[in-house]
Amino acid sequence: MPELATHVRDVPVNQIREITEAAWRTPGALVLSIGEPGFPLPRHVLDAGIACLDRDETNYTPNAGIPALREAFAARFRERAGHGTAIGADRVYVVDGAQQGLHFAMSLLLSPGDEILIPNPGYPTFAMTSRLLNAVPVGYPLYPQHRFQPRTEDIEALITDRTRVLVLNSPSNPLGAVLGEDLTREIVELARRHDLWVISDECYEAFTYDVPHVSPARFDGVLPGEARVFTSLTLSKTYGLTGLRIGALVCPPGLEQKMNNVMESIVSCVASPSQYAALAALTGPQDYVRHAHEHYRANRDAASAVLDAKGIPYLKADGAFYLWADVSHVSGGDVRAWVRRFLAGSGVALAPGTAFGSIGEGWVRIALCGKRDELLEGLSRLPERV
Repeated sequence: MPELATHVRDVPVNQIREITEAAWRTPGALVLSIGEPGFPLPRHVLDAGIACLDRDETNYTPNAGIPALREAFAARFRERAGHGTAIGADRVYVVDGAQQGLHFAMSLLLSPGDEILIPNPGYPTFAMTSRLLNAVPVGYPLYPQHRFQPRTEDIEALITDRTRVLVLNSPSNPLGAVLGEDLTREIVELARRHDLWVISDECYEAFTYDVPHVSPARFDGVLPGEARVFTSLTLSKTYGLTGLRIGALVCPPGLEQKMNNVMESIVSCVASPSQYAALAALTGPQDYVRHAHEHYRANRDAASAVLDAKGIPYLKADGAFYLWADVSHVSGGDVRAWVRRFLAGSGVALAPGTAFGSIGEGWVRIALCGKRDELLEGLSRLPERV
């Protein structure tokens, strides 16, 4: 059998999927390892997708998406990012979920051998996608003693003549940490000094609790040649549309034809029923988002109380819907192996911290987005820290 491409062999296993699929095969398991919102989809969103099928409107759309949806994403982004009218619909590209948006952005920016700075701990797709493109992911450290916030000096120390891209993720998956305004501005300025592109993963921008969301695009240039920030957005988390695979990539100006070329070569366009459902989600009633926000905050507080009672340290989540908990008292230096034992022995799936980088050793990510009774029951089975 011929050998596979070396860049495919180098793509690491996704440890989140590894433990989650093991849990799905385990009868009665409580799955706290994956960020799957636990609410039914809003009726008007379902109806919009169904109506598209009823109209037999299943032809190709423009590469970048239907115009009304691009404008809806742009309006949403302007509102959330505080970026005024600088972001027009012409800079928005509808994609099959945020992961595809990240892939497109990296495809535009990275050549073989280029380095991309990614958070450690950080979402595993950052490393997986860059390796798939024959680029080199370099983790910048997020240390517990700094509350898992990046420091510009740590990032700058890793920049070489091969560094092309800096990835930011706020609110953070897996940490729930949120970058403040001053730090975000400093990091964008750092990227500007070193002539780096910035990819900002803002999948959880709708869910912050104690501090506001700040988009790096707020501090970006507005003209071709000045702008350097790509922003990845999704409706999977905001509206629970995980299976519809729908999101957007907001690009710097002047890249329209290049982005169309990338999209045509990989996906042509996103499925039209998903696009019309997304349009209804963005422009219709927002009760779902408000309810989800309240639910995740309440789950965060309830889960925190359980961990406090057990003496288990954790990072208070300012955003997203995860808790990052320290289980080093039981994991024995191999948290990936420990979560498998914990699933087998206690029937609870947690995402191992090493799924997100080396600094995650001894930690687990706990998803807060499901039913509260299942969340609290799962956490009740964690061993206390003596």
